[in-house]
Amino acid sequence: MKKESHYTRQVILLIIVAGLGYFVDIYDLILFLFVKKSSLNELHIPEDQYPVLLNFQMFGMLLGGIVWGVLGDKKGRLSTLFFTIFIYSLANIANGFVQTLHQYEGLRFIAGFGLAGELGVGITLVSELMSKETRGYGTSIVAGIGIAGAGLGYVISQHLGWRQAYWAGGVLGLVLLVMRMSVSESSLFHKSKKDNVAMGNFFSLFTNGNRTMKYIYCILIGIPVWFVIGIVIAGAEKFATNIFHVEGIFDANGNPLKNIHGNKIVDEIGAKAVLYHYIGASAGSFLLGFLGQWLKSRKKALIISLTMLSISLGAFFYSSGISLSLYYFIIFILGIAQGYWAIFITVASEQFGTNLRATVSTTAPNFVRGALPLMAFGYAALGTAKDGTMKGAIIVGAIVIALAFFATTQLKETYGKELDYLEPVE
Repeated sequence: MKKESHYTRQVILLIIVAGLGYFVDIYDLILFLFVKKSSLNELHIPEDQYPVLLNFQMFGMLLGGIVWGVLGDKKGRLSTLFFTIFIYSLANIANGFVQTLHQYEGLRFIAGFGLAGELGVGITLVSELMSKETRGYGTSIVAGIGIAGAGLGYVISQHLGWRQAYWAGGVLGLVLLVMRMSVSESSLFHKSKKDNVAMGNFFSLFTNGNRTMKYIYCILIGIPVWFVIGIVIAGAEKFATNIFHVEGIFDANGNPLKNIHGNKIVDEIGAKAVLYHYIGASAGSFLLGFLGQWLKSRKKALIISLTMLSISLGAFFYSSGISLSLYYFIIFILGIAQGYWAIFITVASEQFGTNLRATVSTTAPNFVRGALPLMAFGYAALGTAKDGTMKGAIIVGAIVIALAFFATTQLKETYGKELDYLEPVE
């Protein structure tokens, strides 16, 4: 009984610490969206440099996803988490001192590199420590807590300067680092180290056809989430003003309306869209994750989530002339629908053996994020909000959702799957 009580405390502590780790991860990732205007203006950097800075961060995440995933399998889940949070915490603190564009670019790259390992390695650790029947609850709680970090980013960015907001994120990360010292390493990792098998061999994902396709399917399932974040939510202000002509932003003469604080409503749309979307995503992580547990099927939960996402995107694309409140509500619903992010990473984690689990769980979400430039290129080539068309967004959205539906049907059900096995590596 004592042993079981100790195990329960360890699981609860791990879920809390992993959730707070992802909370700080999302705080930093989304904070950049909240402070981009104020930071670029103060540094006298043209706002058209924002995509360049974002690309530096995303490239850092792509590279970091591979490095941390491999290290998570080779050296351990826990020690890797220590390194990731240490790096992005220091990068955040340093980011508050930048004076030039090149300094900003470099620190966005370093922060992205550190951020890349937080979620995947954390989900791997939670999945391996919890029972096969309950781990879906654990990963959903981690994601639900973590995504709420966007809310803190919004509040701090509204009340503190952008430099102070970065410092706050760095301090939060260092506090979390201390908390992590009380968390135990995965017993499955310790067990796998005793077997004579290659650990964390990233390239082995591409030496076997079935394994490669399984990995690609995992990535395809997650891409619609970043289509919504990177195209729809990031472009919320332009969509509302250039295409949908949402009511409550301008008066009859085209002059910007102001809120009770005297701020132009149009200037708030981008930040509020991100805030409401991530509130929905946090709620969706709990709802959809628990739905998968109730249905005893990850695949059914994914199909329901993608269906809900398709319907809510359709509502968004036909938002012409609606009120600003309804516009924000649709964005909130989009967040709930894309809350399947936790299920996506859990499925990726469960598809592969212990010797490749952290590698897959960490690289897959970062390759999903890395697909954003490709989606943005297709969107720009086919028609953007800037030129007053929705064609590009509709076509790209339809493609990525269709691919996600197809990929879901191709993967095996993993609910209740035993994770104590190794992936045969040639």
